Amino acid sequence: MILKLKPFLRSALWGGQRLREEYGKVCELENVAESWELSCHPVGMTLTENDVALADFIAMHREVLGGGCEKMPLLVKLIDARENLSVQVHPTAAYAAAHPGTEGKNEMWYILDCAPDSHIIRGFREDMTRESVRAAIADGTLLDKVNKIPVKKGDVFYIPAGTIHALGKGCLAAEIQQSSDTTFRVYDYGRGRQLHIGEALDVLELRAASVPVQTSGKVLADCEYFRVCREDVDGESEPVFSRDSFTHLMITEGRGEVLEQGKMSGRSAKKGESFFISAGTRWQVKGKCSVIYTVKK
Repeated sequence: MILKLKPFLRSALWGGQRLREEYGKVCELENVAESWELSCHPVGMTLTENDVALADFIAMHREVLGGGCEKMPLLVKLIDARENLSVQVHPTAAYAAAHPGTEGKNEMWYILDCAPDSHIIRGFREDMTRESVRAAIADGTLLDKVNKIPVKKGDVFYIPAGTIHALGKGCLAAEIQQSSDTTFRVYDYGRGRQLHIGEALDVLELRAASVPVQTSGKVLADCEYFRVCREDVDGESEPVFSRDSFTHLMITEGRGEVLEQGKMSGRSAKKGESFFISAGTRWQVKGKCSVIYTVKK
């Protein structure tokens, strides 16, 4: 089974207009900072093309997730950072288990496009302590303590829970993550939003982080929570099949058709559109387009 999805759209003070203008995310929001392409999270739920919440569809047909999974474990977003995002951290699974109302979050970014001088923040440059982090926040030197990594289109970054990080101004990214909306801000460029310094200090990885290898190729990420692949299609892709997991498919460039193998016709697909493919469905893409697809682990 293949379902075309309707995203949940979210505005933010740092968001831009590219998701509206280039990816067809039409809405009445002032900007489209985030497009939640795959989500069963209560903060914002993806709909099927028939305007049924994907979470409700899954509740009636749990077998579509595969592997005995009871609920959607992942969330996939498009993010348009017109301005810098806050410097932040997400909780680990252990922290979330001990603090009801929070959710662990490991994530990855795939840079779809960026301005020439764009960068991300990922990890500390040197070993820190809780006291030195608190002091750097207080005296305004935190940005001197973190890795600022220049980025280019096609770069991939894995952000484990507990890692201080931020998308920089000018980045347009796909984010694949655990299903979570828990964020602890530690620095926000004086924009007046709430900070969560105490919570952040409880979860921050304080050891220095080496600059990650920027990868490309078919497999973008392969961790304990998800596997993400990329493919450029010119004609037709190889058939893809997963018995143990659903697949989320997103068109990042061009247009084509998503087909269930054995059927003569499929679903039209263009840049910015997403599809939920049930576990056990053999599918392929035809046309001239670039796609990323994600399965749970």
